[in-house]
Amino acid sequence: MSRMSAFNSPLLLGFDHFERVLDRVAKSQGEGYPPYNIEQIGENGLRITLAVAGFAMDDLAVGLEDNQLIIRGRQGEDDPSRIFLHRGIAARQFQRAFVLAEGIEVQGATLDNGLLHIDLYRPRPEPRVKSIPINGGSRSQMGETGPRTIDVADEDVRRVHSKARTGQ
Repeated sequence: MSRMSAFNSPLLLGFDHFERVLDRVAKSQGEGYPPYNIEQIGENGLRITLAVAGFAMDDLAVGLEDNQLIIRGRQGEDDPSRIFLHRGIAARQFQRAFVLAEGIEVQGATLDNGLLHIDLYRPRPEPRVKSIPINGGSRSQMGETGPRTIDVADEDVRRVHSKARTGQ
């Protein structure tokens, strides 16, 4: 079954990579652990905050892979001498991915009171204005001296017309 794309329009040239990004976003939306917030910090700043209670700095990894911010958490093995009567605090591994727009930079990450803060910076894009020169195409640049036609006449007349037009 084929799927309709929002980017099928002939007016949207070169936007096919957005469709791949949207597919990645749809695939990464499945799980809700750990919970997170995204907030705007200043005019060009963003902050992602993940609730990672129980994870130490050594248990967490933050990285960039193909414009995706990937946060992974993996706790060490449980102490076998501990006996839980109830275990309600999640101690499972996780991976959370955020697709970043072109140009967004990761400024840093901090762990504070069970919250992992990742600061992002979105630089203001410079307006790009460019004039494209239009080259004129003369007939001498095209390699012809004029338009070529084929007359409906006998073979000899066609050869004469052809030679006369090409200057031979």
